[in-house]
Order: sequence, then structure tokens, then C-alpha cells
Amino acid sequence: MEDANLFKNITVLSLEQATVLPYLTLRLAEDGANVIRMEHPVYGDPNRRVGDNVLSEDRMFSYYLSINAGKKALTLDLGVPEGQKILKELILKLKVDIFATNQLPRNYAKLGVEYEMLKKIKEDIIWLGMTGFGPKSNEAAYDPVLQARGGLMELTGEKGGSPQVMGIPLPDMGASEHGYGLLMKALFKRAVTGQGSRIDLSMFESTVSWLTQAITHTVTFKKKVTRRGNTHEFFSPVSVYETKDGYAYVALGNDKQWETMTKIPGFESLHKKEYERNAGRIADVENLNKVINAITKKFATQELIDIFNKATIPISKVNSIEEVVEDPLVKPNLIRSKDSKTGSEITIAPSPCTTSFLKSVNQVLSFPPRFGEHNEEIFSGLLGYSGAQLKEFKEKNII
Repeated sequence: MEDANLFKNITVLSLEQATVLPYLTLRLAEDGANVIRMEHPVYGDPNRRVGDNVLSEDRMFSYYLSINAGKKALTLDLGVPEGQKILKELILKLKVDIFATNQLPRNYAKLGVEYEMLKKIKEDIIWLGMTGFGPKSNEAAYDPVLQARGGLMELTGEKGGSPQVMGIPLPDMGASEHGYGLLMKALFKRAVTGQGSRIDLSMFESTVSWLTQAITHTVTFKKKVTRRGNTHEFFSPVSVYETKDGYAYVALGNDKQWETMTKIPGFESLHKKEYERNAGRIADVENLNKVINAITKKFATQELIDIFNKATIPISKVNSIEEVVEDPLVKPNLIRSKDSKTGSEITIAPSPCTTSFLKSVNQVLSFPPRFGEHNEEIFSGLLGYSGAQLKEFKEKNII
């Protein structure tokens, strides 16, 4: 089988909302999996109404559009017997490989989506439950709350300043990536043994797992780890420095790079015995950064970048998002999605690793689905319900 078709026959049924699970299923759609998102027929995914109403269309706001391309959408009320009956039919007729949900655990049994319930329908199903704090907790959890409780805000912000949230929702995105890895392991297990899996993924545990250096140094070495602004706790010089026309971020990772830097014309004054080793530079980091900043201000940003790149010293302009998407390593890998209904086109962030499937479809995914867009296709076309039955279901708010 060609790599582009590797996930062609993998079907994902996802009871999803907000960010964490939709981002994970986007990753699976980018692999070519058949992803079907389910929502409550009345309330739907709240994120459909977050951001700007760029299409002048309800439930298709900008925040939703960014992480839901390449999927199909159903509405189904799982809180009623008829809805749970339809769910069973969906799992069998769709031959669902992966069922995922980010509902609170207390709702699993009520909605008929507990692992043991679905395993009785399809023995080898892979079940993923994404929660804020684990399957025994029903605490509500949004990304900033996890950043606060998980220590990320303590590490983000200016030295001596107030804690700050990160510019991206790492607890959401990080848990999604951890979920992706766990699903790959479960698919491998099923391929080898024929057995399904239950995966309980806590966003909080995922968040804390990123605190590698922070936890070891806090617990083992009793070192206080907190916000440090643009500098690095263990390496120097590492910071943002002013230039004639902006800023550049410089990051030295070893003493050899420092030696090279002190030989660059204009930087020779930095050569001091006490700075030869990283520990000496860290010990006097504030003074050292002031001296470096006074030197870098004499150079234009691009001039400094050219000089440091030639010397193999890591450096970058502090790019705006507009500049990032024009980067030659980014622009060819941006994902596009065009709406056949309105002609609108959206651009989506590139996949972490451009997949064979994305290459095979020229980086184009189907447009993020409208609310219940595929109800008729799947409920009638696949499950065989008549138009009259669908009308009745809709009147009862079952779909």
C-alpha cells in the first residue's frame, strides 16, 4: 500500500468540541483518515461561534474554521435512546476504528459512549477519552486554567513580572499531539494482536510532562525555577537584542560558539577570561546582555543575521505571523481549503510533518463542515433512514 493511502480505511468517529480533540482529529484528517465529528443537534460545538463571522454564516466562525478542515459533520443527541441506537448503527456500518470524545467522564454512561459499552458493539474499537484531569475528575478545564495549574504561567513572562499565558494553547495542542502518539501505538497494537484499546488522556498530565528541566531542578536540586523573560536559565548569551532597525534573537549553546562570536569584528571587546565558560557568562548575565545589546544596536538586523549565519551562530529576526507564512520553509506546506458553496478559501497551518496524503492532494483539504452537513449522506445513504424518518428525528431534536 502506498503511504498516501495508509489511513484511507481508518474511520474516526469523534464526539468533539472546543480545541483539544478537534485539533487531534485534524491531524488524523491530514493523514487521510475518514474523520466524522459529532455534535449535539441543539447546542453544537461552542467554538463554531467563536472568532469573527467571516462567512456571514452562523456556526462557521473563524476560530472553528482553523482546525476542522478535512472532516464530515453529524448532529446526534446521544442523551436519548433513539440517538444511542443510531450510534450503535454508525459504529457498525461505518466500521469505526477509533471513537474519541472530550466529554466529561460523568457523561460517558449517560450518552452511551463508555469504552465497555462500545466494546460490546465492536470488539476491536480503539477508544480515546480526553479529559482535563483524568477519568475520575469532572472538573471543567480550559487551556489557560491548565497553563496556570500546570506551571506554564509561572515560567512565562518577564523576570520579576506577573505570570503570563503563552501565545499558543500548549495544553490543548500538546495533549492533542500526545493523543496522536497514543493512537498510533493503539493502531499498531491492534495490527499485531487484533485487540482494541482504551486510552484515557489527561490534559493536565500532558501539560506537566513538558516541565522536564523545571521539575528535575526543583525537586532534585532544590533550585527555584521561575519566569526569566527572553533569557535562558542555563545558557548565555541567549536573548533578544536590539538592532538599528528592530530586534534579533541570538542563542548560543556552547563555549565554542562564544569563542567564535568574540572574534567577529565589532564583538572583540566581549573576550574576557571570566566569560570563557558558560557558567561565568550566566553569573554576570545581566551586565553581559547590556554590553551585547550596545554592540548589536550598531548593526542592521539582516546584516547581523548574515554575519552570525556565516559564523554558524543561531540567530533570527523576531518575525511577525505575516512574515512566518512567507518563509520558504513554510509557504509551500500551508494547507488550503476551498468552500464549493461560497468560493471562500482559508489557509491552515502546515502539518508538523507534511504527510504523503497531503502531498497527494496538493495540500488541499475539504472545507470545514457545516453544522450537521453530512446527516443526510450518512443517516440516509449509509444507515438507510428515509426522508420522513430524518424529518421526524429533526423535529424531535434527535439529529
